Amino acid sequence: MSTVSFAEIINKRKLGLEHTPEELQYLVSGSVSGQLADYQISAWLMATYFNNLSKKNTAELTAFMRDSGETIAYPENLLVVDKHSTGGVGDKCTLITAPIVAACGGHIGSLAGRGLGHTGGTLDKLESIPGFKVFISKEEIVKNVASSGLCIAGQTKNICPADKKLYALRDVTSTVDSISLICASIMSKKLAEGIKALVLDVKFGSGAFMKTIEEARELAQWLKEIGELNGLKVQALITDMSQPLGRYAGNALEIKECVEILQGRAFVENDIDFYSDTRELSLQLAAHLIYLSQIAPSVEEAYKLAHEKLQNGEAYSKYLDMCHNQGATKNTKLPEAEFKQTIKAPQSGYITEINTEALGYACVDLKAGRAQSGDLIDPANGIEWHFKKNQPVKAGDTLFTLYSNDSQLLLPAEDKLLKALTFSDSPGTNYKLIEGFLT
Repeated sequence: MSTVSFAEIINKRKLGLEHTPEELQYLVSGSVSGQLADYQISAWLMATYFNNLSKKNTAELTAFMRDSGETIAYPENLLVVDKHSTGGVGDKCTLITAPIVAACGGHIGSLAGRGLGHTGGTLDKLESIPGFKVFISKEEIVKNVASSGLCIAGQTKNICPADKKLYALRDVTSTVDSISLICASIMSKKLAEGIKALVLDVKFGSGAFMKTIEEARELAQWLKEIGELNGLKVQALITDMSQPLGRYAGNALEIKECVEILQGRAFVENDIDFYSDTRELSLQLAAHLIYLSQIAPSVEEAYKLAHEKLQNGEAYSKYLDMCHNQGATKNTKLPEAEFKQTIKAPQSGYITEINTEALGYACVDLKAGRAQSGDLIDPANGIEWHFKKNQPVKAGDTLFTLYSNDSQLLLPAEDKLLKALTFSDSPGTNYKLIEGFLT
């Protein structure tokens, strides 16, 4: 790379030209080593924002980012898979999907993240279980996946250091929402896990980063192609996040929901099973992972197997195995909030629209989520909702229950939550949880 200045690389990006692999490798290595200054990388990122990389260049950048640090290596005979969600409110499916896959004889190894902004994080949910260790060594991860079929852990500081550097600069230069940079960031970390297949849950709607189904489909297609160009088998579900998933948002509350689903239980209120969408999406994700694991000859057969393992308690046993392997005791009691407050419907009608992102930020206000990465959260805090879209409600019906260990946090959340709802005299368009598949 000594024959090419980084200014020339920036200029190529500015003009929308194709990079050579050597140029992208120079970007990655220079970012990690400190050879490149932040202002140089930032200029390239801004140029990329206006002139996205090609899929070929994105796949090459992804591979270099994966190789910028440590990777996990499983035995060759172990077909390890994972799922990835683009994030939403009340999305806790990993904690149900992974035990189901393991109960079916699959192997799922997942490096999860923390919540930031309006979306929750799997690590925060798991850390609400007393004693559960999310940060374990690579060797422990491999051992747990090989022995019990699953492990969900935190990303070590030595995995994908290039992504950490590039993301930090994207965050402060307003270049986060570049599709090629999004894909390189997501897929580099997934490739570093050492998996052979991946199922994506790409969300759209008011509670998702992609607000329209067209944007979600484009992102899913990009992620799929970037993964496949790097030798990964990838399938994707396009799912609607225009209403929160399940019954709860909040870390211990979401664990409670997962445990009850894994125990085969439902929660019926106003003739609605509030666990049905979480359960169904978890089963669908598991079915695709089981199929990619070559355990079943079709997704349909894989779904039947996943449903059986959920109903007969074997998936719950795998969940308990994971908790035990990572430090939690079998009968661990989840933290519970000291204070509760209900929010009543101010009028009768149908709730036809939900600003699900606002619900997520109400969780942040309750200290169940983070506005900034260093914020402290309370694992007991969160929100329960008592309605679904297009359901009729009467004035005075309970819409939300708020949970907090600080009573001063409850009242400010009420206004935000009520403003997030649109009431109409008649039902809106039908809500469809899964809008499509990319296989």
